[in-house]
Amino acid sequence: MNKKIKILVGVLLIVLVSGCTQYLKNPETKKTVTYEKTGQVVTSNILCKPKDPELLKLYEKNKANLEIPIEKLPECSKFKPSDIKYKGIWESIFVKPLAWTIVTIGNFVKNYGISVMLVGLFIRIILMPISKKSALQTKKMTEKNPEMQKIEKKYKDKTDKESMMAKSQETMMLYKKHGVNPMSGCLIAILQLPLFFAFLEAINRVPAIFEEKLLTFQLGTTPMVGISNGNYLYILLVALIIASTYFSMRDALKGNQAMQSDQAKQSKYMMIFMIGFISVASLNLPTAIALYWIVTNTFAAIQNMIVKRNDNK
Repeated sequence: MNKKIKILVGVLLIVLVSGCTQYLKNPETKKTVTYEKTGQVVTSNILCKPKDPELLKLYEKNKANLEIPIEKLPECSKFKPSDIKYKGIWESIFVKPLAWTIVTIGNFVKNYGISVMLVGLFIRIILMPISKKSALQTKKMTEKNPEMQKIEKKYKDKTDKESMMAKSQETMMLYKKHGVNPMSGCLIAILQLPLFFAFLEAINRVPAIFEEKLLTFQLGTTPMVGISNGNYLYILLVALIIASTYFSMRDALKGNQAMQSDQAKQSKYMMIFMIGFISVASLNLPTAIALYWIVTNTFAAIQNMIVKRNDNK
């Protein structure tokens, strides 16, 4: 794996383990508390006070587990990043500012579900230069497939160390000649991970977000709970998550299939893993995070299509 990618992943892992969501536990049973209405595990280090009377009762009943007393928390509509002082770099840099942005826009448009989608689109627009570069790199990789196949054919039956080194050198020379980086196809996917977890954290830690609805979908309800409660529209939500994830990564997958190097294979397997992981995880993710994922990946798929068309002209 490229050294820069390794460093980026390492930094992200360090940041992700600091200031993460903590869950409310029953003082007697020591088990995590679940809000039956949404099926969501209740967060203990919330950033603002819930409005739902049933949810408020859960917090009051299990208040021994709270770092900050429920009565000292601000109303979600008035929340500011400087209000609550939990510990963690991750929380201070990403979660609280993102939560405040979603709440502020949600107050303006009168719906937190729409706000989540708008913020997600805004972030994708900021990342456009990176994602455009990634899409162009993928196109280059596909175009250079005939030259790559020649190298593969040349060393097809050679397994000795010298031949493998020569093959690797010729492959890297080909990449350098055409300005191709086989790992660039998965760079945008790696960047999406902290954003995904930041959105999940923000949604879990602002009760006002998961208390609200968009159309027939409760923003805090998971597809698994929604389907078990008889709302089969949640199946459509899961299908849209899987489809949008696949189409946003399809071009990158094709590009990596065209190149046969170890780096390209690592990139390909990483993206296949991400598609599989998101597909399974989508059953137990809140609707709000599903909306973010569908909108941002649909935007990415359309952007890749436009980039390819413009580059062909």
